[in-house]
Amino acid sequence: MARKYFGTDGVRGLVGVAPITPDFVMRLGYAAGKVIAKTNAASGRPTVLIGKDTRISGYMLESALEAGFNAAGVDVMLAGPAPTPAVAYLTRALRLSAGVVISASHNPFQDNGIKFFSEHGTKLPDAVEQEIEAMIDQPMECVPAEKLGRAKRLEDAKGRYIEFCKSTFPNELDLRGLRIVLDCAHGAAYHIAPHVFHELGAEVIAIGNKPNGFNINDGFGATAPKAMAAAVLEHRADLGIALDGDADRLVMCDSAGRIYNGDELLYVMVRDRMMTGPVAGAVGTLMTNMALEVAFKELGVGFARAKVGDRYVLEVMKENGWLFGGEGSGHLLALDKHTTGDGIVSALQVLSALKRSGKGLDKCCSELTLYPQTLINVKVPSGFDWTKNAEMVAEKEAVEAELGNTGRVLIRASGTEPLIRVMVEAKNAQVAESTARRIASKVTA
Repeated sequence: MARKYFGTDGVRGLVGVAPITPDFVMRLGYAAGKVIAKTNAASGRPTVLIGKDTRISGYMLESALEAGFNAAGVDVMLAGPAPTPAVAYLTRALRLSAGVVISASHNPFQDNGIKFFSEHGTKLPDAVEQEIEAMIDQPMECVPAEKLGRAKRLEDAKGRYIEFCKSTFPNELDLRGLRIVLDCAHGAAYHIAPHVFHELGAEVIAIGNKPNGFNINDGFGATAPKAMAAAVLEHRADLGIALDGDADRLVMCDSAGRIYNGDELLYVMVRDRMMTGPVAGAVGTLMTNMALEVAFKELGVGFARAKVGDRYVLEVMKENGWLFGGEGSGHLLALDKHTTGDGIVSALQVLSALKRSGKGLDKCCSELTLYPQTLINVKVPSGFDWTKNAEMVAEKEAVEAELGNTGRVLIRASGTEPLIRVMVEAKNAQVAESTARRIASKVTA
């Protein structure tokens, strides 16, 4: 069933424009509250946890959500600024009915969104989101006064989550002797991440840790990693860690300022886990670099591709019974440590691998060389279906035959713009570029 409001990661958009308006968000809270109350009818009054990132609009949307939940007879706990994975963890640890995050992740401050976690700290199933959507369009009522929900602040949310993150790092190891640049993107982890790495023994140089409501992801964080790399060189640090606005995404760099993406960091994590036992497989996406797939095959590690989005990566991981997965953008999952992608926890898994091996990031990735990629966006008329363009299909097949097992082709229609994205990766950068242009040239043929 097509979704009306929910995307792959909750409801998201420009603040002040439907659906990110106070009235809609209140109705969303009410609808979600009614569905959650029905699901938890046998266990008494339900309680949900609300966390947010550092956007100025978070105050307004938090109040609207709180009102909607309370009107549905649902109690609310307010965590204040908290990473998305912190809300997932705390919801599960406190045995709450659901968790809600007010965040637009890596988007600029003008955007915001609402995403939900189940009582198990996982994304809501599609069926539940569809039930909430159906309820949104129903008239909003209010439970009797004696059944209204209450709201209170969870005072120790920060400390609880810091201790959880530290618990995912091996007890026999520490970070003493490491100087780390930590870029918090002026986001939700600004007051949390520095404590985690410092308390494990590292010397932490924090940047992007002064949010003002408007500067989230602005020139800092995982989507702008050059700030981290420059700070590493300036402070002669051993490595850099960059999170995004809601701290579920991770990018790192070594002491030379060389940046490592999610594909490379997933490789480091899996190689490390293989030291203690076999790893059955790992999940990437349609955009995951082919070099990673080849490297895992050589290691005897299974590999599967999911649709783009950590939600879909997690689905395939569960289908296969695998523990590891991720995206090149930096969403990394280790299900033996957390139920969802977590930038801080993922960084700790990479750091534990470096500590155990005694090597730097460059050495740990020395056997993985990513294939060059060329991505071309081609404007097309609305409703254009490239699969019905005979010349384009024929050119794609010809390129695939030429590349054989030394590259691959991916053609995707944009979900938000009238564009066709043509991506070719090959061992040779010139081959990738020339073949991508050949295919793209057929779009208007």
